[in-house]
Amino acid sequence: MNAPTLTTERLTLRGHHPDDLDALAAMWADPAVYGMIGGKPRPREEVWIRLLRSVGQWSVFGYGAWAVCDRASGQVMGDIGLLESRRAILPELTVPEVGWTLVPAAQGKGYAGEAMRAVLGWAEAQGIARTCCIIDPGNGASIRLAEKLGYGASVEGVYHDRRILIFHRGET
Repeated sequence: MNAPTLTTERLTLRGHHPDDLDALAAMWADPAVYGMIGGKPRPREEVWIRLLRSVGQWSVFGYGAWAVCDRASGQVMGDIGLLESRRAILPELTVPEVGWTLVPAAQGKGYAGEAMRAVLGWAEAQGIARTCCIIDPGNGASIRLAEKLGYGASVEGVYHDRRILIFHRGET
């Protein structure tokens, strides 16, 4: 299965392509992005592996991540969607994870919420009602977005020796 294309008022969510590497590598090298997501820049090689993982998850699980693009220009603005990452997190994640990452120029403009509402609507139509997300405790903007999207009942967790919050959505 390939990623379906989703559209919103301002965005197109489409499957990842090898040509997205430059835009995604630049995003993951920006401190405004990685500062609250792991605390260190992602090397180009790691971004390439993430891109390939995004493509492959659709084939294996029937869901995955999308490249977030501006509808008017087609410019890649981020990466968003569902993950089956099998992370070494305590406590263990038992439902699909969602995540959103946008370039700094797209942050604070409502794009993540707009895209995530489309993703969650698609997921629910596929029978994926329960999801979780992990957020750095200092990332107030993402915590507020998670709560607006219906994520709640956060629990503390640990990932790569860093404290995280795990939020759940849907029936438990």
